[in-house]
Amino acid sequence: MQDYNSIRTAGTATRSAAVDEGLRAYMNKVYGLMSVAMLVTAGTAWGISGLAMNPDGTLTQLGAAIYTSPLKWVIMFAPLLVVFGFGAALNRLSVSAATTVFYAFAALMGISISWIFMVYTSYSIIQTFLITAVAFAGLSLYGYTTKRDLSGMGTFLMMGLIGLIVASIVNIFLKSGAMQFAISVIGVLIFAGLTAFDTQNIKNTYLQLANSDRDFLGKAAIMGALQLYLDFLNLFMFLLQFLGNRE
Repeated sequence: MQDYNSIRTAGTATRSAAVDEGLRAYMNKVYGLMSVAMLVTAGTAWGISGLAMNPDGTLTQLGAAIYTSPLKWVIMFAPLLVVFGFGAALNRLSVSAATTVFYAFAALMGISISWIFMVYTSYSIIQTFLITAVAFAGLSLYGYTTKRDLSGMGTFLMMGLIGLIVASIVNIFLKSGAMQFAISVIGVLIFAGLTAFDTQNIKNTYLQLANSDRDFLGKAAIMGALQLYLDFLNLFMFLLQFLGNRE
């Protein structure tokens, strides 16, 4: 008959295997939600850009409304407001409703960045996207596998992010090329760090809350997907400042 220590070791190994399996399923869900959101954003941006420009290169009525009328400010800042509102309201939403809001936000982001298809060549957009995907995968893998605690980076990165947002808003009015270059460099560094930090944080969140109910974990997965989605999208947009060839 097995002794107590053998039974305890077997039980611990079984629980560990169950947690590992649950973590893999959880992370797959996070990356799946993020990937669908990126497809929604890309499809919306491409579709809107096609509707916004005539074959001769002039703006259609829709394009004029989106890019030259006061509506452009609403489209520019609406995603930021939605992010804060979504985080505040997440606990009151069902998983299905939260998923719908997440994808609606992704579509709104697509409208907000649709201008890139009229400013940069399609080749440079695709090239930058692929470079971003490779960099994101490496950074996220590092965040998932490293034994180093990255939590100390969190406060520094969030302070840098707040400063970056303020500087970006100020430069909308200043239109300084030198300031935009500095913002792009700092933006790449901040979102590279956030990619690794957020991945580790999403993993640790599951390990701490693995025994929570499925509804709670579903909402946590959506929030994790939103964080990685924003990391990827912002990393792409800042890299496009360097790598994009203008039409």
